[in-house]
Amino acid sequence: MNNIVSVILPVYNGSQYLREAIDSILAQSYLDFEFLIIDDGSTDDSSVIISSYTDPRIRFFSQKNRGLASTLNRGIALASGAYIARQDQDDVSLPERLARQLAFLAANPDYGMVGTWATIWEGATPTERSHRHSTENLKLKFDLLFDNPFVHSSMMIRKSVFESVGGYSTDRDRQPPEDYELWSRVARCNRVGNVPEILHVYREMPGSMSRDGDNPFLNHLLAINVENLSLATSGAFSEQSLLDLAALAHGAYQKCSGNTHLCELESIVRHAAEGTCTANGEGSGLLQQEVNYRLNSIRYHYYQFKYAGVLGNSGRAFIGRLARKLKNLVR
Repeated sequence: MNNIVSVILPVYNGSQYLREAIDSILAQSYLDFEFLIIDDGSTDDSSVIISSYTDPRIRFFSQKNRGLASTLNRGIALASGAYIARQDQDDVSLPERLARQLAFLAANPDYGMVGTWATIWEGATPTERSHRHSTENLKLKFDLLFDNPFVHSSMMIRKSVFESVGGYSTDRDRQPPEDYELWSRVARCNRVGNVPEILHVYREMPGSMSRDGDNPFLNHLLAINVENLSLATSGAFSEQSLLDLAALAHGAYQKCSGNTHLCELESIVRHAAEGTCTANGEGSGLLQQEVNYRLNSIRYHYYQFKYAGVLGNSGRAFIGRLARKLKNLVR
């Protein structure tokens, strides 16, 4: 008999926190799951750690290094469950995580995936910070135009959704970020949510990929932003204008052409919100708070990009005052 949930844990040289990650899944209050652990060519003792477990729910696979996206796709293909739950090698799932997510998806058959809130640790040290992303479908879809409002390792997705959208992209021009790329496709044809509870520990590790400078992560992120915005606005704006907006949204001034006027950037945001609402059968007023936040953020970055460098110290002081005023208007 197939399990209802398949938990997929890809491992690559993850021995430092691997036992914590595995133990957190085995300690779940919900018991009817299989646990697929795939060692993606580790050179440390990860495979020794995995092999030390005798829990019959664990299915251990070892392979030559393929990369994260390909490894996850293999796990999905091997999974027997109707629901796929993600787990990372250095994160921790709290005991009620699977139960809460399964209950949510069972009660909401029109939702394709659901994440959770997560507390943030720096290595082994807990912090007071957390990821408390939006929980409502409409707000999440608007957020997805610019950012990733989901904690990857906290996600539970229907296997049928993976099959319908094609799984994780292995195209090097689209990943990393493989999670944001996939969520963008999933959200175009499914409702999405986050359980508003801290049910996961997200561990920040040294050496995380930066969004600064010219790196693949940033370039791919902006390209997916442009794709999302183009779809939300029905192709009404030029690719360069969309790229300028995306770059400003992430403070990536080096990617801006400098040719797009602020009024056009604001128009893109408003049209994208209207398009998101229309596609989901909702009134545009439901996103007004999110639109105001995004507009204020774009205005700040626009003035920072345009004027801070040429006005010297007085310009930076002006921008600082403007930033404080805009922050007071946010949300």
